[in-house]
Order: sequence, then structure tokens, then C-alpha cells
Amino acid sequence: MTRFYDPDGEEHGIPTYPKKLAPDGLATRRQLRDDGLRPGGQDVAAQILWYGRRDPRTRIRPVRVAFLYRIDLALPVRPMTPGRWRAVHAMLRARRTCPVCQVTYDYVMPTSLGCCPGCAGDPVALAA
Repeated sequence: MTRFYDPDGEEHGIPTYPKKLAPDGLATRRQLRDDGLRPGGQDVAAQILWYGRRDPRTRIRPVRVAFLYRIDLALPVRPMTPGRWRAVHAMLRARRTCPVCQVTYDYVMPTSLGCCPGCAGDPVALAA
């Protein structure tokens, strides 16, 4: 695993560490979010590289990456305002509305069908 250990960034351009060897004071986006923080526009401070699972078709192990940000420069997550809640609900409502029959369902429309299963099985509705 020393292949991905490059704390000076000479080989990869930015400081690079293998999994579980990143220094204290750095965190991924998900780790920041768990602490109620966000990167806040700062540049990537370092990265973690590791080998992912082997693709059974190509037999290649892809190199995965996780970017690290400085915790001391992170900002608190912005609170959800009533306007942001309305926007989120409108986006989700649009994903639940069938474009063919215009009915809003309790589930998201399957992207493989492009409409609700009832309209997908009805060739007359699709032609209209």
C-alpha cells in the first residue's frame, strides 16, 4: 500500500494517502457532513487513493479516490429555510408525476420506463 503514500504530492500533484492513513485535521465530504460541516468553497487539501473491487468482465481493479478537506476551514451546513423545503418538495413531486397521464403517485417514476407502469404497458396512452 505504499504505492499511494505521497504526502508531498510529488507524484500525484496533491498530498496522497492510502486508506486509513490520512492525517488528523482532514476529512471527506461525508465526514464533514456527519459533523454538520461543509467544505465552504475551499480547495481540496489532499486525497485518499485505494483499489476498488475487480470488475468481473475486464478483471481490472480501478483506483478509487476520496478528496480530503481541512476541518478548520469548513463552514457550518446552511439551515433548510422554508423556501428551500418548498423547492425540494417541488423537485420530488416532479419525479413522482407521470408525464403521460399527469397523475402524481407515491413513488418515483422508473427511469427505465419514462412514465408510470400503467402507461408503459398501454400502447394507446404512449401514442397520445
